Amino acid sequence: MQRQSRFTCTGKPGHIGGESTIPPARLREHRTHSARQLRQCSHETRIPRTVGAFSGTAIIVGTMIGSGIFVSPKGVLERTGSVALSLLVWLGCGVLSTLGALCYIELGLVIPESGGEFSYLFRGFGPLHRFFGPLPAFLASWSINLITKPASTAILSLAFAEYCVQPFFSVECPPPPAVIPLVAAAACWLITIAHCYSVRMGTGMQNLFTVSKLSAVALVVAGGVYSLYQGNTRHLATGFQGSTSSASDVATAFYSGLWAYDGWNNLNYLTEEVVNPARNLTLAIVVALPLVTICYLLINVAYLSVLSPRELLASPAVAVTFADRVLGPVAFLIPVGVALSVAGALNGTILSTSRICFASARQGHMVDILSFIHARHLTPAPALLFNAVLTSGMIAAGNIDNLIDFFSFSVWIFYGLVMLALLILRRTQPELPRPYRVHLWIPVVVLLVSMYLVVGPIADAPKLEYVYVLCFLLFGVVVYTPCVFYGHSAPGMRRLTELCQKALEVVPTD
Repeated sequence: MQRQSRFTCTGKPGHIGGESTIPPARLREHRTHSARQLRQCSHETRIPRTVGAFSGTAIIVGTMIGSGIFVSPKGVLERTGSVALSLLVWLGCGVLSTLGALCYIELGLVIPESGGEFSYLFRGFGPLHRFFGPLPAFLASWSINLITKPASTAILSLAFAEYCVQPFFSVECPPPPAVIPLVAAAACWLITIAHCYSVRMGTGMQNLFTVSKLSAVALVVAGGVYSLYQGNTRHLATGFQGSTSSASDVATAFYSGLWAYDGWNNLNYLTEEVVNPARNLTLAIVVALPLVTICYLLINVAYLSVLSPRELLASPAVAVTFADRVLGPVAFLIPVGVALSVAGALNGTILSTSRICFASARQGHMVDILSFIHARHLTPAPALLFNAVLTSGMIAAGNIDNLIDFFSFSVWIFYGLVMLALLILRRTQPELPRPYRVHLWIPVVVLLVSMYLVVGPIADAPKLEYVYVLCFLLFGVVVYTPCVFYGHSAPGMRRLTELCQKALEVVPTD
């Protein structure tokens, strides 16, 4: 079907490059462990199944409800121009995300592998052509691992840092320029280290953060209900007044809204870690998506029951301004809740990001050391650390608004291709068992909307960021040809892999 990568040297089936540099038994000789630790090392070297229905729901909800609903409402309202159209965009984003998630249920059960988009494109397009078949999967891995997921993590880290730093400074005395990036990087690294130590610790943190953020959402909604009870409906009554007629504005409004919904597919990155995926993957998605859509609509109505559209657009922190108006002496609970909400989204994003990196490296589409796991903790430590390094670079350079557009544009290219892969699998492999089968019109609709979100802004109002994305993808084709298709490896990769194994105590999976 394809020629596998020789980026590094591991003896796993399907990889070209010789025997594993240091097998698990020899690696353990490099450190002195207790008898208990050695017994742990003798277990199967694979990430264990620890994600149940509640944890799966918490991963989706906790990743989706992050900074977006506290940052993006301004972007949606500004680009749509009216209250009613902005609410329709929020609802449309929820419907689109739900339709996409339903397709991902079928794909996750037909292809029970971690990795999300990479695995689905690899299995869907891979058998079609020796060269071009695996190319979409590689470009997805190339783009998601190197740009979109680190950008997403950087956005969340910066948002978390802003809410953490805000109580210690004022408008008259803003924080020094280096403070927010340093706090953001520190938060990213602390969560990454926790995930390197234990998978259960990471999912436990996610459960706690999700409960905290739902409490914050409930507090905002309760404040909005009280305001509506007092008869404050004048801002909502403006309806479609001032609505935009630009296709580009509507598409970029969807970008801002879809950024808030990003994370609906994150559980599919961890399919191999889900207990009884036929039940728990389906249950988590079916519960999480409607819950988040309802929360987002209620939060936006709550904002507009207190703030005028002009005030909402002028506010640097919409949730904080809302709390000052409604909650009085307990307004401090909102910034705390938002900080915990963003921390939960950051935690879930770091958890899921490492798995697509891990899965693509396992197929030879990334450096093979990234497919190794810790010999004792059974966590994908190299993939986690790799993402943290890239995120730190994004934090140093990132502007949140630009990163959101950059991320949303590129990621919907691959969401559309995944829908096409589902249709191809229906045609080429109808015999595969499908415990859940989505209606055919759903992937077709998501595919068409994806095409609109990609082509519409380019045709109506081209931006330099779109050129960067296309050039980056073209450069990915240049890298794919010698490194993956022809299997050439960089000099010294065997030695580098061995050094990484010794330093990180990681081994290939079984």
